[in-house]
Amino acid sequence: MQIHCVSFGFKYGIPNESDLVSMCGACQIPFMWTSSKATLLEAPVRDFVMKWPQAQGLVPKLMSLVDYLVPLYRNEGKSQLVIAVGCTGGRHRSVVFAELLSEHFAQQGLRVSIQHRDIKK
Repeated sequence: MQIHCVSFGFKYGIPNESDLVSMCGACQIPFMWTSSKATLLEAPVRDFVMKWPQAQGLVPKLMSLVDYLVPLYRNEGKSQLVIAVGCTGGRHRSVVFAELLSEHFAQQGLRVSIQHRDIKK
């Protein structure tokens, strides 16, 4: 099975191809970067998002959910699973969590790809 992780901004719409949609909008917004084009590709953004208890608490819950669901989708015969993670604009929080999911699947030896749909908007 190929797992494709997509980060996106809710204000641009949910990706049509999504099989599973998660939101991380309840996590702290990195206000100091919202007016700039800074993204997860810059370590301070990831560090800021992940320093808050809301983000730290979401990580194990999200990983537990996908660890439960991926085998179910595989047993259903799906050859591809698209997991979309959204926040308001799709440039900060969703990027962090999509990257975390991608790393999680890669560590399990699963085939994974990642796309940051709205990172440049």
